[in-house]
Amino acid sequence: MILDDLKNAARYESVHPRFKKAFDFLLNTDLNALPLGKTEIDGSDLFVNVQEIVGKSADEAKMETHKKYIDIQVPITAPETMGWISVNNLKETTQEYNPEKDVAFFADKATSFLNVLPYQFAVFFPEDAHQPGIAQGQLKKVIVKVLL
Repeated sequence: MILDDLKNAARYESVHPRFKKAFDFLLNTDLNALPLGKTEIDGSDLFVNVQEIVGKSADEAKMETHKKYIDIQVPITAPETMGWISVNNLKETTQEYNPEKDVAFFADKATSFLNVLPYQFAVFFPEDAHQPGIAQGQLKKVIVKVLL
């Protein structure tokens, strides 16, 4: 898991071969002007999902994991809290892994919480179970999906 400001993204370009292209997109695009839904950057290897969500409490937000993609999550219009727990500590599956959607859900609770401000980013790898969407009111966010 990584948490930082977008202006520091260059420090992380070497972590994965697709990160430079992902961060270039995030830094050189008017993220608030992106339409809702999917925007491809490099086909299914690298794409963006833009969402407007209504924030949930920590009790309502779902813990999730991915096996094929790394998430780079960027709140745009409001702060968002994201829970974290190691995949190794998950015990209670609520929805088995769906390979088409690359997601599984769990009832487990986060052991740590990140307060992610607008235009900061959180990177979640497959070993990072995460609980996004903890916020007050409505917010727009960008999720970059990076194929492993």
